[in-house]
Amino acid sequence: MNFSNELKDKQQVVEKILLKYMPENASPYDHVVYNAMKYSLMANGKRIRPILMMESYKICGGNNIREIEAFMAAMEMIHTYSLIHDDLPAMDNDDYRRGILTCHKKYGEDIAILAGDGLLNSAYEIMIDACLKDNKVKAKQKLTACKEIGKAAGVKGMIGGQVADVIQNDITMDVINYIHIHKTSAIIEASLTAGAVLANGSMQKVETFRKIGRCIGLAFQIQDDILDIVSTTEELGKQVGSDNKNGKNTYVTIKGIEESRQIVNELIEKALDSLNSFDSSEKEFLEEFIFYLRNRKK
Repeated sequence: MNFSNELKDKQQVVEKILLKYMPENASPYDHVVYNAMKYSLMANGKRIRPILMMESYKICGGNNIREIEAFMAAMEMIHTYSLIHDDLPAMDNDDYRRGILTCHKKYGEDIAILAGDGLLNSAYEIMIDACLKDNKVKAKQKLTACKEIGKAAGVKGMIGGQVADVIQNDITMDVINYIHIHKTSAIIEASLTAGAVLANGSMQKVETFRKIGRCIGLAFQIQDDILDIVSTTEELGKQVGSDNKNGKNTYVTIKGIEESRQIVNELIEKALDSLNSFDSSEKEFLEEFIFYLRNRKK
């Protein structure tokens, strides 16, 4: 397998799905919000979450990607909405994301807020629509996937982590772990568990993917903390040193770079050990993808 080529192919699949599900405006009065939504959604993203969903779906026996494409699009919409809001002046106040101006720098703070809201609501609209088109058995599976995604994106997941990130002043390791697990890891976990659910995977398989997602999510965020120190704005596609600018404690500020890298490696090994419990010829790409996430430079 040529991993680089496979990854590009899968990213292109996701891009086509996003274009298919991106809502189009029919009014001259609100077209700017659609432009802002598309601007952020179709920026040069890695498409990690929909790819993870696709891979867990296949490993659990799913064989029709069309069955889950609405959920793949919805997950990337939710992720993009979170980035738009995370970059706002009231949050991290960043000027660049994915190598281009952040949404509020391009369209203004008011439209950026509404663009994020638009993507979030569009995500649930297309998932619900996918549920309504199926028979009761498949609809129940899809509704269960909706629940997984909704919880991960809500106050018990990403929003809860964001709140802790915003209001906590004396950030200890316990708080950092809470933020990372809820703000970053929850959505990555849900991408994997939703894929397993949509393939009608057993509860054991779903929970194994939850463990894999927790390890990947924590490793991903710690790697972000490291890159915020050692990378450049050009390579990372967003401003480096933002944590330091905002006075945030991170794994790196508390543990140091070398220990943080060791923790990333340990988490990746745990994820791979769990993945090896699956007897599937479809797991090779996900294995390589996990290594790719560990070694990424942006």
